[in-house]
Amino acid sequence: MGLCAVGERGHTVAWFRGVAVRPKVGIMFAAYAARIDRDQPLSGLELGERPEPQARPGWTTVNVKAASLNHHDLWSLRGVGLGEESLPMILGCDAAGIDEDGNEVVLHSVIGQSGHGVGPKEPRSILTERYQGTFAEKVTVPSWNLLPKPKELSFQEAACLPTAWLTAYRMLFTNAGVRPGDSVLVQGAGGGVATAAIVLGAAAGLRMLATSRDEAKRARAVELGAESAYEPGERLPRRVDAVIETVGAATWSHSVKSLKPGGTLVISGATSGPNPKAAELNRIFFLELKVVGSTMGGKDELEDLLSFCAARGVRPVIDSVLPLDRAREGFEKMAGGDLFGKVVLTV
Repeated sequence: MGLCAVGERGHTVAWFRGVAVRPKVGIMFAAYAARIDRDQPLSGLELGERPEPQARPGWTTVNVKAASLNHHDLWSLRGVGLGEESLPMILGCDAAGIDEDGNEVVLHSVIGQSGHGVGPKEPRSILTERYQGTFAEKVTVPSWNLLPKPKELSFQEAACLPTAWLTAYRMLFTNAGVRPGDSVLVQGAGGGVATAAIVLGAAAGLRMLATSRDEAKRARAVELGAESAYEPGERLPRRVDAVIETVGAATWSHSVKSLKPGGTLVISGATSGPNPKAAELNRIFFLELKVVGSTMGGKDELEDLLSFCAARGVRPVIDSVLPLDRAREGFEKMAGGDLFGKVVLTV
């Protein structure tokens, strides 16, 4: 007689005559972190075969159609949020694909936000900090983390939204406190979050301004809806109601000085470093400025973002589309800053 039970880590175990027999694990192609290297992160990136995800109670396996890169993936290769004990780790937070029932879905990549599919004391985490990611043929996530993909969006477009675009959506519409007609400065046009903020803000009736070191990126920002674009640190023609800050140390002082009295600076990253030369504390308290930290977004916000894009005809800006076996090229583009918008990997 045979019996089935759920073993540790949620794997199904079959018992036959008192002996535990685990099911044969399939193999799939994936891009994964094999080593941590803080100075040369791409040296730890490997492309090759990994075990397919196994069934877990309350989780659903998705056949990945498209996944997009984020700076989070580079930071993971540097060991930020990912320890040696978790290696090898398939990278990738964002994806769109087809679930076990044939539904087209988008993944919300914050695991454990509501307790669905994880232990009651497990803190929230972004996919790949604890669980294998989306740069593979298949990925398993809590069923709660799946949302229907709008028919108006392609798999490639939908795969861009769950991290960078959701972060920009939350920064603008939840944390910046702006409304149509207000002015917003976006630092570092070209990055995923910054590009998303320009497009989303312009579509919502905000007066968007942008900065970039690159003349071509400044011109592209204007094409996407910014009223004007400037070199970093350049004096603006008027102060703004809010600043979207992802660059950090290099632009912090300019961000603070660009705000109207009572304005809001929303920060979700610091790609140039976390420690600016001048914190501008006198200006912050004297002008009663607000500094708001922002991280990712909730499932309800992702649902609203998907609906907004479908209804308003907003589409993510895609820099390039590469097959999964050329993932290293995408990582190199992102690491070198030689991109405008998202890099998408297709399976």
